[in-house]
Amino acid sequence: MNTKPAKVTGIVAIVAGIVFILAGGVTWGLITSNLVEQKIVVAEDSTMLPGDEVNGPFSAFAEAQIINEHAMHATEGKTYAELGAEVKAAEAAGDTAKAEALQGQRTTVMNASFLRASLFTSVIAYGVAALVMGLGVILTLVGWAFTTLAAPAGAVAATTAERELVTA
Repeated sequence: MNTKPAKVTGIVAIVAGIVFILAGGVTWGLITSNLVEQKIVVAEDSTMLPGDEVNGPFSAFAEAQIINEHAMHATEGKTYAELGAEVKAAEAAGDTAKAEALQGQRTTVMNASFLRASLFTSVIAYGVAALVMGLGVILTLVGWAFTTLAAPAGAVAATTAERELVTA
């Protein structure tokens, strides 16, 4: 029985698994260091992790959620598109003061949307990094299993010889 393919496959899987674990870990670290550099703190009125430094997936998600709440409060629940329609209506009616005030609210919602998108990108990147590390662990375990299946040739021969003695 040729066990070389199983052994080679096992070694390749172990190496790939280690690379995945390292790549996921480095990615996680880079995301964290970049978030920490921004010195963001979850707003005190957040229902999740108030006052926590944004340095991980949960705090980034919490800050994204409270940014949305603040933006919706500032615009009385109106979205960017709704405010755009109101700006156009105010301009058409000749009410420039109202149009400018609504445009200010619209800018607030737009900035909030950009901030939320950036934070959600971090959350997704954390998820991908965790996935890659998990796959690395699985690949390493599969590789280890393959290398243990690839028993030395002498062990296979001894097993075959033992079977011949038992059946004889």
